Parts: sequence; C-alpha cells; structure tokens
Amino acid sequence: MRFLVVDDSAPDRHLITSLLEELGHQVDTCTSTEGALDKIERGGYAAVFLDIVLPDQDGYKFLRTVRSNQLTAQQYVILYSSKKTPLEISYGLKRAGADNYLTKPVTRENLSQALQRV
Repeated sequence: MRFLVVDDSAPDRHLITSLLEELGHQVDTCTSTEGALDKIERGGYAAVFLDIVLPDQDGYKFLRTVRSNQLTAQQYVILYSSKKTPLEISYGLKRAGADNYLTKPVTRENLSQALQRV
C-alpha cells in the first residue's frame, strides 16, 4: 500500500515512515499541509497520516478541507498527535472527521492495528 505522512517534526515523520517501510509499504511525505492536498487529489493513497500541530494550519482545519473537497472527501485519514486526552481524541474523530486517531509516539503495534482498519 501507499501512504502519505504529513508532519513537520523530522523525528516523528522519520519514525512513522520507517515503520511503514519496514512493513513493506511505500511512503510519501509533506512537512506542512502546503502541497498535501494536491498529492491527495492525485489519489493512490491507502491512508493519510496527519499530524494535528503543523506550521501552516492545524490538522483539524486541513482535515475539514480534505472532507469538503469532492476529490478527496472519501480519503482515509488517520490523525496522530501527542494530544491524547479523551476530549481531543473525540474531537479528532467526531468533529474533525478522522477515520482513526493514533497517539505519539507511534509504535509498530498501534500502527499495525490502525492499518488493519484501512
């Protein structure tokens, strides 16, 4: 499968990219939401891993943009963040419209569980 990782943190981006590649997947990356929508519109991603705290706009706002775009509305999106309170997770899933939510640091185990849902 092919995935897109949108995260401005080099260590976090490297970790999730490495885990996905170790599992045999292809990974593209973006350090901000700039350019990410274009990549998603071109299609081909099994899922997008989207950090919430980004330099240009937060992941919640970007996810609403993805959901409101006819070409990308059905894209499977996994929010992932160090924000891990039940309120933040619920907001990400119910209000922002994420398909799944992972907390950092992402582990091979919780990543594998998330991939089973894709």
